Amino acid sequence: MSISSAEQQLRSFLFGVAAFIFIGTVAELYLLEHFEETRQWIPIILSVAGSTLCTAAWWKPNRTLYWGIRWLMGLIALASLYGMYLHFMGNYEFTLEINPSFSATEAIWPAIKGSYPLLAPGILFLGAILALAATYRHPVMKRQEIPGD
Repeated sequence: MSISSAEQQLRSFLFGVAAFIFIGTVAELYLLEHFEETRQWIPIILSVAGSTLCTAAWWKPNRTLYWGIRWLMGLIALASLYGMYLHFMGNYEFTLEINPSFSATEAIWPAIKGSYPLLAPGILFLGAILALAATYRHPVMKRQEIPGD
């Protein structure tokens, strides 16, 4: 199965946007000094790995690399959801700390609007989805049939 020029350009674009998202995330986290705690290194490490694999996919697309991308992007998507949870819980605990009279449900809305941006970790989810889309039904992912089997 041959790959069309338009399809290859779209895949390259998706990998490029994903790599840009991951590199931009590292830059932003560095500027925000988002590395005080050990768990704050998770998005930095995963973003560096994601940008590396997306860049490698431009130069040498192969089945092993694409499977690696799929696994890593799944991990990045899960880490993104974990980051959203951590941001929410940080805001939630702070809200209850400064407003001890709030009930658990009263603290939810202020936690959503809190100082830790709830949706910021979601950018990694977007990058992961774009990179996954670039591997979708790629010809290198087809199994090679062995003649005579």
